Amino acid sequence: MIKNLKLTKAIVAIALGITALIAAKIMEAYKVSGSQVVLAIAGVLFIAGALIFIYPILFATKADKDGKHVELKPAAKEPVTEEMAS
Repeated sequence: MIKNLKLTKAIVAIALGITALIAAKIMEAYKVSGSQVVLAIAGVLFIAGALIFIYPILFATKADKDGKHVELKPAAKEPVTEEMAS
């Protein structure tokens, strides 16, 4: 029912974040200056990837089988008559 989520950008951001984290740890082990900057870039990439993952889930719209948008406002309740209640 919910449209397909396009998460390739988020996956790329997370993968780049992991790569930057590994590079920062290697730089830290060899005591190379600038490892803190690479670590900060990895953190920014992780946060950006997480936000990109969450965005389509929060703002998704329902669609029927034809791909048309469905109105999500609730319909007014019909009054219950005595004939229906019996």
